[in-house]
Amino acid sequence: MPRPSSDQVARAILERYPRTYGEELGLRRLDAPSPLFRLLVMAHLMSARIRASVAVDAARALSEQGWTTPRRMAEASWEDRTRVLNQAGYARYDERTSSMLGDASELLLDRYRSDLRRLRDEADQDPAQERRLLKAFKGIGDVGVDIFFREAQRSWPELYPFADRRALEAAEKLGLGRETADLTHLVADHDFARLVSGLVRVGLDRAFDEVRAKASDLAG
Repeated sequence: MPRPSSDQVARAILERYPRTYGEELGLRRLDAPSPLFRLLVMAHLMSARIRASVAVDAARALSEQGWTTPRRMAEASWEDRTRVLNQAGYARYDERTSSMLGDASELLLDRYRSDLRRLRDEADQDPAQERRLLKAFKGIGDVGVDIFFREAQRSWPELYPFADRRALEAAEKLGLGRETADLTHLVADHDFARLVSGLVRVGLDRAFDEVRAKASDLAG
């Protein structure tokens, strides 16, 4: 059986994981205040030591309550936020996370009038400054910013191309290179965020053999 090319490995990843976590949450466009806020919430939830699928389910549950803006999240009671997180399976971190989501929503209201695009403007579209400002939100550290950047690069061109450590570690194991630039020629620009997200998921699912097998089928 012929050895698959890097392009075929990338195609195998996209076939296995055709959507980013944000797209699974319904965040197809990130050019308005509400989807950007929901992305920030998702990044917060996913950055904890908890399964990504549980974090996405919890983010979806919060959205289904109508808490899709900072004001609605802030107006929800601590008890209600905690209850929804707990029922969604986010049990280990529900109380602390409920508090931090309330604090983050208040900061977003007060400093950016509910709109993360104003944070982007304040940072002059400089990724380093955007990272610094995002880390001012309680519960958002470098891992949370990485998750936010992976998705936001679809709408914030200054972030493209962005691949975090987890994605690059998976890429190296699959023989795709160890630098972000190594990945950019494998897919079209609009699929790059999906490839990076897929690489993270390959690593989390330990699906390296499955991806290699699929790529070999494509090569054959």
